[in-house]
Amino acid sequence: MLNIEKIREDFCQCSNPFEGNVITYFDSAATTLKPKQVVDAVNNYYLAECSNVHRGIHTLSEVSTNRFESTRDKLQEFINTKKREEIIFTKGATEALNLVASSYAEAFLKPGDEILISEMEHHSNIVPWQIACEKTGATLKAVPVDKNGDLVMEEFDKLLSEKTKIVSIVYVSNALGTINPVKEIVSKAHSVGAVCAIDACQALSHLKVDVQDLDCDFMAFSGHKMFGPTGTGVLYGKEELLNKMPPYQSGGDMIDQVTLEKTTYNVLPHKFEAGTPNIAGVIGLGAAVDYINELGLGSIKEYEDGLLNYATERMLEVPGLRIIGTAKNKASVISFVLKDLHPHDIATLANKYHLALRTGHHCAQPLMKRMNVPATARASLSIYNTREDVDKLVMALKKIVELFS
Repeated sequence: MLNIEKIREDFCQCSNPFEGNVITYFDSAATTLKPKQVVDAVNNYYLAECSNVHRGIHTLSEVSTNRFESTRDKLQEFINTKKREEIIFTKGATEALNLVASSYAEAFLKPGDEILISEMEHHSNIVPWQIACEKTGATLKAVPVDKNGDLVMEEFDKLLSEKTKIVSIVYVSNALGTINPVKEIVSKAHSVGAVCAIDACQALSHLKVDVQDLDCDFMAFSGHKMFGPTGTGVLYGKEELLNKMPPYQSGGDMIDQVTLEKTTYNVLPHKFEAGTPNIAGVIGLGAAVDYINELGLGSIKEYEDGLLNYATERMLEVPGLRIIGTAKNKASVISFVLKDLHPHDIATLANKYHLALRTGHHCAQPLMKRMNVPATARASLSIYNTREDVDKLVMALKKIVELFS
């Protein structure tokens, strides 16, 4: 069992006043709070060990390089890749997905080929594929979502064909919390010869993810969604595919030999890591992985599942509240609408009660259209949230309803 009181002590924002008030944070799907262990790792780099990586033979460069590369080793174990070289550092999942769409899709797709996504994707798993289709003549198709927020797998089977060359699906919906059957999706994609990419942004801090078990070809995720620093992310790719792909960006560290006539490229993972990376951020990401491992993803999921069930029951006590996204298999995200109030008004009033909610289309406009709402309010929970936090939210929502009644 998790010691939630101790965990909350690791996250200073849970108790430190901001402008005179402690803010109860319900926006972890946008970015998680950062524990002291992560902040300390970043600060230590800047205050005591600051140096560039990979290029120096002096002590500070060697120390920074070792700390930076140790994060790659931690991530290899964390998601169980075959080789550490299959971990590519990016500035986030968005860049990781753009890398695949640019370097793989644009290199290997042709007119008549098809890319399959879903209606519940984040814009970062839609727009890069649209651009790739514009450049290659391929066609983008989307698997529909039912009224509960589940993928309609019967329609997935109908859309999947020998023309399908790439399937790119979100693991956990940022807008609804739906956990998709990604292992089944990967297997079906491979059955027609397609490669499969997984957007795992919302999964890594909630679920144990094993890329070898899933057998996915690519996986993208962001450090800041898993208690790590912003500006950090990872692309996992199978070695044989990454070796076939041309570089995404060019510059320092991704080269082997440069002459004015020709350039040859570095080996993995450096081929896709041009320029000076976010060294402090990657070191902080390593500390975040350590933190998650110390707590245990099984314990995290058990706690968050219980909190989600409690929050769902309590929030349905609020008159006129309707939850958008009621899939049976969900992560700790509750999107909702409230009577005739616009979600922005809900969040504005909730802010008066020192509650941090997210509102809008959550970078998932096609999904909002499918669910027949312009936007939702969203409460996303994490390990530092408590039942008392949920009670505060429910009390505030009831007062908001009373105010407009």
